Amino acid sequence: MKTIEATQISSAVAELAVNACCQLPGDMLAGFKDAKDKEPSPVGRDILDQLIKNAEIASAENMPICQDTGMAVVFVELGQDVHITGGDFEQAIHEGVRKGYVNGYLRKSMVAEPLFERTNTKDNTPAIIHIRIVPGDEMRIRLAPKGAGSENKSVLKMLVPADGIEGVCKVVLDCVQTAGPNSCPPMVIGVGIGGTMEMAAMCAKRAAARDLDSSNPDKRYAAFEDELLEMVNNTGVGPQGLGGECTALKVHVEWHPTHIASLPVAVNINCHAARHAEIVL
Repeated sequence: MKTIEATQISSAVAELAVNACCQLPGDMLAGFKDAKDKEPSPVGRDILDQLIKNAEIASAENMPICQDTGMAVVFVELGQDVHITGGDFEQAIHEGVRKGYVNGYLRKSMVAEPLFERTNTKDNTPAIIHIRIVPGDEMRIRLAPKGAGSENKSVLKMLVPADGIEGVCKVVLDCVQTAGPNSCPPMVIGVGIGGTMEMAAMCAKRAAARDLDSSNPDKRYAAFEDELLEMVNNTGVGPQGLGGECTALKVHVEWHPTHIASLPVAVNINCHAARHAEIVL
């Protein structure tokens, strides 16, 4: 049994919040550079060059990559042999987000209630927390700030099995083309297939937060990721929606067993600032 203090969790989350918003992951920066070398559109190459420079300046000066520092989406893999002491676990995460966004001078974008008053909470809490209980005595925390420009373009469709692979492809392509420039491409696209309505959305969210250089461990789905990426990049949307071949850097697919009569499909888009940071306690 490992003991982890609530204050340790808060400190870790605060650090993740600042790092995720200011330090673009190395695999993303490498993806920009690779895309720039391959992009045939002069405008597209210029945009990718600007995105590279922006990420480098943000890293050097520890400033946000984008003014929209997003909702703090926190994925936790909690080992079943971990004992948390000194406070409430979820409150410790919220406190970490508060410290990170306030002390790190990150934009606060959360409203306390979504429909009527929409009063800003002024510290970017509460976080959106997703927890999995896993074997072991470690706690893995991944924080993925999610801006509204890309999040607002999310799609959920309840297909039927007869729609098949073609139906899934149509949902993804329709989503990308409808999003156009509003999701700040080049995108990282998460696709969730199967489960129930909410499980498909969760699969898409986790897929969107994966490392750029990861692939689905199932070879069939890994090949489908590549197929979808090619289709997306053939739409011509291009960097920032101004035309070109680099509409997306990667499509990630996650799936879950589902009902014999169901084929739920969810698409969650990350903008070019597909930010995430991770720590293991």
